[in-house]
Amino acid sequence: MTPVRNEAWILERFLQCASTWADYIVIADQQSTDGSREIARRFEKVVLVDNPHDAYDEGARQQLLIQTARELPVQGQCILIALDADEMFSANWMESKEWQQLLSAPPGTVLYFQWANIGPNVSCAWIDPSYKPFGFVDDGSPHRGRPIHSPRVPVPEDAPALYFHEIKVLHYQYADWARMRSKQRWYQVWEALHHPEKRPVTIFRQYHHMEAAIRQAGPVRSEWLAGYEALGIDMRSIPKASHYYWDEEVLKLLVEHGPERFRKLNIWDQDWGTLAARQGLSYNGQLRDPRTPFEKTIHAWLRATQGISHKLPVRAVQKLLQLFGW
Repeated sequence: MTPVRNEAWILERFLQCASTWADYIVIADQQSTDGSREIARRFEKVVLVDNPHDAYDEGARQQLLIQTARELPVQGQCILIALDADEMFSANWMESKEWQQLLSAPPGTVLYFQWANIGPNVSCAWIDPSYKPFGFVDDGSPHRGRPIHSPRVPVPEDAPALYFHEIKVLHYQYADWARMRSKQRWYQVWEALHHPEKRPVTIFRQYHHMEAAIRQAGPVRSEWLAGYEALGIDMRSIPKASHYYWDEEVLKLLVEHGPERFRKLNIWDQDWGTLAARQGLSYNGQLRDPRTPFEKTIHAWLRATQGISHKLPVRAVQKLLQLFGW
């Protein structure tokens, strides 16, 4: 079960990988304009449905995906797997004994996996130590989602859990670092608009975690890719773009609300004026970086301390920054 909006850069790879293990691939497309729908239609296992909403709402799209999956003519028990288009099971599912454990898990079981975050140009990777609920052996339980950072599948209270240690979820979000930064800028703006009570420092720490994590990255393990590559699936090339649709979404919000509202967010590494001109928008110089030298210094300090934000001196400075509205 996969939500899609302008994921042509990775969608074919995802569908090739998912087709090796899935009986059905439910794609909920949210008004893609980059050819994603045409790519999806080429795969016989894909069930393509429309997500007609303009707003970003993870809970609503998950309900659509789950409802569609539950209506499919599945023989035997139904196992729901929720992956984004930039996520794939590691190829070692093909020989791991854990796969049989997944197939034989009783109804109501929540399936937990770790992300193996793939670094820029598939040159490195790091494993997220936490386990996340990517799957559910369906028993009809209701799903209670949230608009953002929502669990993707039902997680009933006291449900049995199965944790997978060999099979990872390959997370390609960081393989295109520029695209990832574009998406994180959008997340920050969304947070500022929908949770104005959230401190700028908190938003920074939440959406720059990868800056510290990548310093601990190691090589991409061959068993994560080899099985797919043996089938002729390209697991390594990463297409690049001059800008990303997330930038266009942020630009609309900057024009609508004005840059002053977002001055304490670390989104000013993009030249919004140049992007506005490219989009044919009139901005009259109002999209320049509004930060003061002091605010730029704070962002530089936050970047430098991203990996040590738990240490007492850093926490003390952050408390002090709160007195200045940070």
